[in-house]
Formats: sequence, C-alpha cells, structure tokens
Amino acid sequence: MLNTLGLYTETQKTMNSNEELLFKFYTAFQTRDKKSMLECYHDEVEFRDPVYGIVKGVAAKAMWLMILERGNELKIEFRNVTANENEGRVDWTAFYTYSKTDRQIVNRIHATFKFKDGKIFFHRDRYSVWRWAGMALGLTGYLLGFTPFIQNQIKSDAVTSLRMYIKRKRMAG
Repeated sequence: MLNTLGLYTETQKTMNSNEELLFKFYTAFQTRDKKSMLECYHDEVEFRDPVYGIVKGVAAKAMWLMILERGNELKIEFRNVTANENEGRVDWTAFYTYSKTDRQIVNRIHATFKFKDGKIFFHRDRYSVWRWAGMALGLTGYLLGFTPFIQNQIKSDAVTSLRMYIKRKRMAG
C-alpha cells in the first residue's frame, strides 16, 4: 500500500526477518538512504540483470550508488514482498527520465533474492530490455530493441558507465 508520500507501507502482515530486509532495502531505495540500502547487501553479493549482467561485491554496491546519484528524478514503488529463510521476491517499478534522450521510463521489474548471514547474497532483476529500449530510444528502440546489436550497445553503455564511476570514486571493483 502506498502512503500519501508515495512510499510503500506494509501494515497488515507480520514480516519475517528476510521480508524485513527486503522492505528495508526498497524503502531505503525510495528515500535515497544509500547507507541503509547498502547495509542490506552481503559483502560478497552477486547482482544480475539484463543490462549490467553479473556484478559482484563492491561493484554491485557501486552500481546502486551510481543509480541514486544520477537519478535525481528517480521514483520507486514496490509490492509483493515475500521471503522465506532462503529466498525472496519483490515486484518493483522505477520511474525516471533517461538522460541520453530525455524520455520517460516506467520500468517494471521482478526481483528474486537469496540470503546469507542475514543479508542479501544474490539479487536478480528481470525486465524486458526491448520494452525499456522502446521507452528510452523511441521508434528505433521499439523497432530494433530486440536485436543483439541494440541490446549489446545498451549493455556496453551501462557497464562502461559503472566502470568509470568506480574508477572516479576510487572504489575497488
């Protein structure tokens, strides 16, 4: 349920510790609380998604810092937080303006998780790169966003941005 500030509130269900962890992660994401967000990740975390590919440890944490620092207009909604002692799921939506084209993005994401030592150890986001390309690139993205050429360019741009961010911030990655 969204409150008047547009932030997710879980009021009707008692959450287990891993559901609380996921709730903390996404609430921190909504409020841009970098410290709390990164506290949820295990030091050996592995993040996967269709654009960044596989990102581990410090680099995964750096990715979220970069996203938060660059996404001044970024808004997050999340729902369907479920977890047991081993794994969890969250559906979340990111609303933002893609800076390269100044186009509005509404990216619907299904995330899955695994836990270790009371932290997120594995995080996978799934979404349609073709759908994202259509929103970000317009007609070109809709017509060609499914092709390896366009998808590889999107991936290359994201990975290069992350590498440059890590280098600029002097983070080990």
